[in-house]
Amino acid sequence: MATSNKLKVEIWSDVVCPFCYMGKRHFEAALSKFGNPNDLEIEFKSFQLDPNYVQDDHAQGRHAEHLAEKYGKSLAEAQMMLDSVTQRAKEAGLDYHFEKSVSFNTFDAHRVAQKAKEKGLGLEMEEALFKGYFTDGKDLGDREVLKAEALKVGLSEEDFDVALTDDKYAFEVKSDIQEAANLGITGVPFFVFNRKYGVSGAQPVEAFTQTLDAAYNDWKTAQTQTLKTVSNGPSCDMEGNCD
Repeated sequence: MATSNKLKVEIWSDVVCPFCYMGKRHFEAALSKFGNPNDLEIEFKSFQLDPNYVQDDHAQGRHAEHLAEKYGKSLAEAQMMLDSVTQRAKEAGLDYHFEKSVSFNTFDAHRVAQKAKEKGLGLEMEEALFKGYFTDGKDLGDREVLKAEALKVGLSEEDFDVALTDDKYAFEVKSDIQEAANLGITGVPFFVFNRKYGVSGAQPVEAFTQTLDAAYNDWKTAQTQTLKTVSNGPSCDMEGNCD
């Protein structure tokens, strides 16, 4: 079976998932210690935590209320949950501001991310979306705001318009989501290394380091694997010598 010339790392995530941004940072920290980064191909894949979410006119700063409603918690309990997540994010070097975050349906953002990936700007687009939502409190459900982020990472206005009007990108988002279901992925972040190793959640840096090393060793072995001759019979070589 033919093998790829890159070790593929696929990352299913959603831009409004706080642990996805943390997981990204933990993975990047492991990657900074990895000795063969040029042998990796890293691809973010689409996933929607709440595909039916409808943004209202008062979406900003209501994260605690949404959590309380979703999990049957008091507002104080929901705020404690957010404070805990904010502290964990800080430990990963991230600055979360749930008090100004604007909840939104992420489908358009994923379509734009798919276009960015096609243009070789996928990693940059993911970072811009995460930072825009969690740190800067940008309303990424507003297409003009989303467009500004896309232009900053290098997409053109035409790229942006095509991402939201060509069914190809909607199909790619849905295909990623279906692929996750086929693999048994029910939550994000989820990291898949060479379709052999999986890391679920924002695991510690050490977990990513160990998985990277194990996946790389397997991949490298496959690249250099040679056939073992189990029996010899009469043959001819390239110089025409036969025996």
